Amino acid sequence: MRVQIVVMAALGLAACAPTTPDSGAGFQDYNSYIRQNGTTSAQPAAPAAQPGFSTEGAAAAIDRANGTAAASATPTYVPPQQPATGVRPRGNAPTTIQEDTGEMPNVPKTISDENDFGAVSARETIESDKARIERNKAQYTVDQPTALPTRPGDEGPNIVQYALSATNNVGEPIYKRSGLGLTNSDRACAKYPSPDLAQQAFLEAGGPEKDRKGLDPDGDGFACSWDPRPFRTALQ
Repeated sequence: MRVQIVVMAALGLAACAPTTPDSGAGFQDYNSYIRQNGTTSAQPAAPAAQPGFSTEGAAAAIDRANGTAAASATPTYVPPQQPATGVRPRGNAPTTIQEDTGEMPNVPKTISDENDFGAVSARETIESDKARIERNKAQYTVDQPTALPTRPGDEGPNIVQYALSATNNVGEPIYKRSGLGLTNSDRACAKYPSPDLAQQAFLEAGGPEKDRKGLDPDGDGFACSWDPRPFRTALQ
């Protein structure tokens, strides 16, 4: 009787105890437990992208629609090539220009050193400068004025010769003129394109003693403000 009571108590305790899995972490291999149960470890899901407007995304979508989208490529930096000699060229200069010389090969120097006091004083002295100045003075030549050439044929009065032969100044009257003023001198001078042509016509008509055309009302011998001074200055 006592034995039956003990057996029945044991069975009751077994019925109340929680069920233990056949395999699992801590009892067997974890991988075996996963295979037996057909489950995998769940990873946390990434948060869903929030909807919104992006100018970069819109531009990319337009390019894809037009068929102009190109595969993006990351630019690759290529370092500049150094000369084989190990001497770095200056700036963007070709590798043929070396920093130690600073000059293109086979190109002679053409810059003068006249402003270099040390270079000039090494080859020049006060005496040599004086001698050079004297040599330059000896080579100077002065052209003397010569007689005016004679015009071939009858081409009218020579206004240059008249300017050099006249002794009075502009506005200095030496010839008598009628005070009646029958001719308007301004209107008479307007017929000629230049004072030189007016002076030549004045001399052809009997000037300077006579003023038949009314070109020299003040009697200085010069018609229509013609000025002999430029010709006189050229002779000096």
